[in-house]
Amino acid sequence: MRDDPYGRVACETLVNTGLVVVSGEISTTTYVDIQDIARETIRKIGYTDADLGFSADSCAVINAIDKQSPDIAQGVDTAYEARTDASDDDELDVAGAGDQGMMFGYASSETPELMPLAISLAHKLAKRLADVRKAEVVPYLRPDGKTQVTVRYLDGRPVEIEKILISTQHKEGAETLLPADLWEHVVEPILPHDLYDAGKLRKNLLVNPTGRFVIGGPVGDCGLTGRKIIVDTYGGMARHGGGAFSVRIRRRSTAPPPTRRVMWPRTWLRPAWPSARRCRSPTRSGWRIRSR
Repeated sequence: MRDDPYGRVACETLVNTGLVVVSGEISTTTYVDIQDIARETIRKIGYTDADLGFSADSCAVINAIDKQSPDIAQGVDTAYEARTDASDDDELDVAGAGDQGMMFGYASSETPELMPLAISLAHKLAKRLADVRKAEVVPYLRPDGKTQVTVRYLDGRPVEIEKILISTQHKEGAETLLPADLWEHVVEPILPHDLYDAGKLRKNLLVNPTGRFVIGGPVGDCGLTGRKIIVDTYGGMARHGGGAFSVRIRRRSTAPPPTRRVMWPRTWLRPAWPSARRCRSPTRSGWRIRSR
């Protein structure tokens, strides 16, 4: 993005035991070393020991990148509106799109990130889990892990954090240490104290519900970017079109940035669609949102 801001990227990564496959379509005027990027990313995640079954220095990295199809590229080069209407002078109609991707979302006043509270806290807990592992605050943790937060709402507003789930890879024999260490070093530093009762929530802290999590990462489960996509967006709080945001880079975004003056009330009711002379591709924000 730095060297070629007009490059087009549609790229997926698959990982399995001892194997990384990078595939997709990239059209760019610059050069990136796929091998080095893949291995450095694996190293940053924490897979540096071959004894874990997956290591940045010993895994195989297969590069299967191709260029974007010219049939798709023509739709991105010039939008349909601009190709079929010579008198069209709308600047937003210049940006084309190569396929029919559906994106849903909204701005919420629940958090400074403008995201629903549950997904915001889940992301923060996951980052904290990685931080305490890398700093060796909890030295028996290993790289794989996931988090989930259950929040109770009243009149459309979050009023209580009811349940926390943390699944984390660990060394053999550390099962009994996990609940207390995760509560002290991961949960308490992150959760807003006015939204939970400590005694109640500790009973509702679920740690590795299967019983143990020693085998993890690509050794335990094959992974592919774009396969677990709800975690990248609203955690189930908004409709999802099915496409992964993280592996698509558009040449230009036409959506206006969110502002703190325009907030989306948490509701399942369909908002009114704005009037428009036609539907663009990609479209502008589709919902008319009134400030309150």
